[in-house]
Amino acid sequence: MEKISTSDYVVTGNISLKDRATLNTLGASEKDLKKALEKERRKLAEFQDRMYAHGKYGVLICIQGMDTAGKDSLIREVFKDLNARGVVVHSFKTPSAAELRHDYLWRHYIALPDRGKFSVFNRTHYENVLVTRVHPEYILHENIPGIHTADDIGKDFWDRRFEQINNFERHIVENGTIVFKFFLHLSKEEQRKRLLRRLNKKNKNWKFSAGDLDERKLWDVYQKYYEEAINHTSTDTAPWYVLPADSKKACRLILAGILYDELKKYADVKEPEPDAETLANLETYKKQLEQEGHAGH
Repeated sequence: MEKISTSDYVVTGNISLKDRATLNTLGASEKDLKKALEKERRKLAEFQDRMYAHGKYGVLICIQGMDTAGKDSLIREVFKDLNARGVVVHSFKTPSAAELRHDYLWRHYIALPDRGKFSVFNRTHYENVLVTRVHPEYILHENIPGIHTADDIGKDFWDRRFEQINNFERHIVENGTIVFKFFLHLSKEEQRKRLLRRLNKKNKNWKFSAGDLDERKLWDVYQKYYEEAINHTSTDTAPWYVLPADSKKACRLILAGILYDELKKYADVKEPEPDAETLANLETYKKQLEQEGHAGH
C-alpha cells in the first residue's frame, strides 16, 4: 500500500481542480484499505481521549464536496471509534428563519467544538461562497443592507466574504481550534454512476431528487467556484486538502491518515498529572480499595 503523504493533498498555492486526480486507490485492495482505516480510527480515538483530558484544543473538521461525493458515509466510517461524547456532527442545510436573523457565520460559530472535542461540519460555512455564488438570489434571504437584487452582488462582495471567512478561521485557530478543511474531489462520471445507483436501489431512492439533475447541469460552474474558494482561503493556519473521492474507501483512509499525522504534531497534548496529594497517596488509595474487595469476600 502506498504511504499517505499530507503534502500530496494540501493546497499551498493556487491550484486547478482539473489537474487534481479524482481517483487514488493507494495501490491497495478494498479489504486492505478497510483494515488500514481501522488502525487509523483507533489512533484518532486515543488522541481524542488525550485531548479531552488535556482540555486546551478542539478540532474542527470541515467536509465539502459535490452531491454523492461520500460525505455521510465517510463521517460514519472515519469517526465511529471515537467516544460518542467526543465528536459532534453538524449537517448544515438551508438556513432556518432564526438563522437568517443573524449573519451567515453565526450558526457555524455556535457549532464550534468544545475544548477536548471534535466537531465535524457536513457542508460548512463555505456553502456561503459556493451555492450562493451559483444561485446569488439566495443571498437576498439574508437581508443584508444595500443588497436589494442579485445585481447588487459583485466581485467585491465575494472578495469580502473570502476575507471574512479567513478572519473567522484565523480567530478560532488563535483561540485553540485546530481546523481541517477537506474537499472530496469527485469526477462527473463517478457522480453519474452514484446517482444511477440511488435510482436502482430501492432503499436509496429517498436520497434522490429531480433537483440533483438540475444541479448536475451546473457542474462546471460549481467546479469553478470551488476552485476559487479553495484558492482564496487555503491558509497556513487553516489549509485545504483536496482528496480524490472516486474510491470511497481510499478517500476515507487518506482523510484519517492526514488527520492523525497532523494532530500528532501537537506534542503538548498529554494527560495531566494527578495533583500532588493524589500522586503521593496512590498506594494508600489502592490498598484501601483492595481491602474493600477482600472484605466483600
